Amino acid sequence: MDYIHLKDMQFYGYHGVLAAETTLGQRFRANVSLAVDMTKAGETDDLSYTVNYAEVYALCRDIVEGEPFKLIEALVVKIANVILATYPDKVKGVRVELIKPDPPIHGYYKEVSVEVTRGDF
Repeated sequence: MDYIHLKDMQFYGYHGVLAAETTLGQRFRANVSLAVDMTKAGETDDLSYTVNYAEVYALCRDIVEGEPFKLIEALVVKIANVILATYPDKVKGVRVELIKPDPPIHGYYKEVSVEVTRGDF
């Protein structure tokens, strides 16, 4: 299987359980990997045989910067499901990691993240 990776995409959203998260919002980072067969795209140099990663970026941006979710688990599942539904004939599997670099948690840590994998990966 071949893979397309979109790494360290950055967005601003209003997801979370705490009032501060839904009022002030916060930064989110996302990593997305798509399992695709790039054989035909590689042979033809034709974008129509692969997935346009600019479209995937816009899709992720619209979801993360759109309707608020309480749980990033729900948000990351939404991203994965929409990608699979948008490219049913091209994307065989998807892995999505959503990172909260600054959650309102007291303590010392770099970040928290949630990751889901769907389909053939």
